[in-house]
Order: sequence, then C-alpha cells, then structure tokens
Amino acid sequence: MNGTLNKVMLIGHLGDDVKMHYFDAGNCIGRFQLATNEVYINKTTNERIVSTEWHNIVVRNKAAEICEKYLSKGDKIYVEGRIKSRQWQVEDGSTKHTVEIQVTEFTFLTTKKETENNKQIQHPDATKNTNFDTPNKGLPINDLPF
Repeated sequence: MNGTLNKVMLIGHLGDDVKMHYFDAGNCIGRFQLATNEVYINKTTNERIVSTEWHNIVVRNKAAEICEKYLSKGDKIYVEGRIKSRQWQVEDGSTKHTVEIQVTEFTFLTTKKETENNKQIQHPDATKNTNFDTPNKGLPINDLPF
C-alpha cells in the first residue's frame, strides 16, 4: 500500500454537554469528551474490570450546531474522523499538548430526549407532554445532517 490512513471510529457516551466556540467569520466548532469502555475479567482475581478511555472530540460548523442542539451528557454517539495532535504556548511560557478526533461523520445512537420519550410511553401517567408524531427519533426532518 503506497498511501497512509488516518481514520478513527468510536462509539461512546458524552462526558459533558457540547461546548461551542464561535469565530468572526461565522464559523464555529463544538467540543466534547467521549468515553469509551473496555470491560474484561482479571484472570487471577475473577474481578470484572472496566477501563475507560476519554477522547477529545471536535465537530465543525453545521455539524457542531446539530450536536449542540440534540446531544447532552450521557448520550451515546458514533463518530468517524481523524486524529489530530496540536500544541500551544500558555501565558506562563509552558507548552500544552492535546490529541483530538476531528469528526467527519457522526450518528446519534441514543439521546436523553429519546430516552425520556421512551419512559413516558412506558409510563402513560407521566406529567410531561410527549410529541409522538416527530419522525427519526425526535429529530425534526429539516435538521437532520443528511
């Protein structure tokens, strides 16, 4: 193979809500952390071990706005993208480093809004109103990313 490949595929849960940053030219980025878990059994102690890895996720422009609108802490999402390392100098002169996943595609797997709607269907005496006519897991058709 002559070329190289920088591709990442992750399924995980948001560690916090999407944080937006807007720029003068009208562009924006959204940032959030994504947690992925590895579960295994320690062979010597038979203990179940859960190892969590945190990933810094970056989405841009319209994709960032869609993520901010529909995602919140705990939601499950599939992302595809590429790994990007960057560094910068802080005021005290030290250098900071980070590794980010620059998202090129994503799919919402579960959202809290969807989970709340499912709970209300299971518990019809819930006090919140539920809109059952909204297609595509509660996302308005005009706002879908495809």
